[in-house]
Amino acid sequence: MSVKATVNAAVLATAVATALSSFAVAGPLTEAEGKAATAAGKEKCYGVALKAQNDCAAGPGTTCQGTSTVDFQGNAWKFVAGGTCESIELPNGKHGSLKPIES
Repeated sequence: MSVKATVNAAVLATAVATALSSFAVAGPLTEAEGKAATAAGKEKCYGVALKAQNDCAAGPGTTCQGTSTVDFQGNAWKFVAGGTCESIELPNGKHGSLKPIES
C-alpha cells in the first residue's frame, strides 16, 4: 500500500470515528435524565445554550442534545438552576425564557 493510500485510509477512519461519536453524544435526553434534573430543582431555559451545547429542543431538522446551530438559539433549551432562567442576561440584550424565544 502506498503512503498516500495509507494516509487516505487513516483520514477516512478518523472521520468515520468522529461522526459515530457525535451521533452517540447527540442522542435525545432520556426521561430519567429529565426527571433527575427536575428533581434536582433545575428548569428548562430557552435561549441560553451555546452552539451544540443545548440539552434538548433545537428546532426542525435537529435530533436533540448538542444540536443547536448557533449560540443562544431561541428554540433550544438548557437546564439551569430553578428560578434563575429569566434573570440570565444574553449578549443580545434579551434574557433567558421559560418558553421558546421567537426570532
